Amino acid sequence: MAILQVALDLINGNRAIQIAKEALEGGADWLEAGTPLIKAEGMEIIRQLGRLGKVVADMKTMDVGAVEAEMAAKAGAGVISILGLASDETIEEVVKAARRYGIEVMVDLIGVKDVERRAAEAEKLGADYICVHTAIDEQMLGKSAFGELEKVAKVCSIPVAVAGGINSETAGEAVRKGASIIIVGGAIIKAEDVKKATQDIKKAMSGAKVKSKLFKKYKENELKKAFKMVSTCNICDAMHNKGAMLGIKPLKYGYHMAGKALTVRTLDGDWAKVIEAIDIADENTVIVVEEHGDKAIWGELATNSAIIKKIEGVVIDGSIRDVNHIKKLDLPVFYRNINPEAGEPKGYGEIGTEIRCGGQIVRKGDWIIGDDNGVVVVPKEKAVEIANRAINVMEKENRIREEIKRGSSLGKVLELKKWEKVK
Repeated sequence: MAILQVALDLINGNRAIQIAKEALEGGADWLEAGTPLIKAEGMEIIRQLGRLGKVVADMKTMDVGAVEAEMAAKAGAGVISILGLASDETIEEVVKAARRYGIEVMVDLIGVKDVERRAAEAEKLGADYICVHTAIDEQMLGKSAFGELEKVAKVCSIPVAVAGGINSETAGEAVRKGASIIIVGGAIIKAEDVKKATQDIKKAMSGAKVKSKLFKKYKENELKKAFKMVSTCNICDAMHNKGAMLGIKPLKYGYHMAGKALTVRTLDGDWAKVIEAIDIADENTVIVVEEHGDKAIWGELATNSAIIKKIEGVVIDGSIRDVNHIKKLDLPVFYRNINPEAGEPKGYGEIGTEIRCGGQIVRKGDWIIGDDNGVVVVPKEKAVEIANRAINVMEKENRIREEIKRGSSLGKVLELKKWEKVK
């Protein structure tokens, strides 16, 4: 039976301990003191987790191997994780110290290019386990460890672990591809019900099919679905508080718009290029307009035309009119101003060029997401990564919300005073 290792990649010890207890109730076998957790809480967190069960100290050791192995062992770890990128000499020192103190060594292949070669070398150097690991930042780009897992499992006679975005839908596949240790982080530690999430993973490891609504990574052809799952707030957080259009607001509440931009630049009240853009726009496109002036360039008739073309929505950095009629129609419209005066269709302007809307640069094909909070621009070349990071933000907030419901507070959950820069 494969082992389930729960990666506690948190920065607050109290949260980690509570989640660890719930995971063990759900059937988790090993607890991993994640690298962020060890850096935040030190060796003491290993001691605390060690009172609950077997602990893997994810030290990601790269140098001074004997010292770090001794530290982990004396703190109560059962396994220490060292990077496969470390030198042979460092791995050998970790192995010698581990043998001396009665713990085991897991060599993590994160960042290693030739995983088969390094796995075989690590086994000869005395490793007890090999870990095939896709980094979280690579997961955000849709990468998976399963291809490398099969290769490593074929060349190793020692148990192989796998880590990187595994959920209840993929845990069984990991076992079938040769993993003896399934390392799960987000799909458990971000779950509102950690115990049930752990039980689901264990069932999947035994061969059952267990669907997962969350904890997935999305690819290019799934971006609309992914962006519809999250709020513009989640996306801004994922972009390090960037991307929001300033001064652009929804005409009414309840919109959730996501589509690729078709850009338009026009002059005061010249609505010709805006209307022409409707005719050339694809389904699910968001028309994004930069207007230099005050007169309305969008109204009821344009909205009806856009609905017929199945356009996703419209963003006007300028003025609109006929708002009482537009509100009755099912098309997301975001705008800066309202003005009953319209201009003339003179034909000045451009379609498909780079524009500035709400202070943000927008290019044709960039992703535009809008909801009650406003509008966000996601550069097209970063869309897969940002969508997955935004979902990650949402999932983390789900767990925090659950902890608050249990009687805590946001300040206590995040331990704000501990992490304040000013003391």
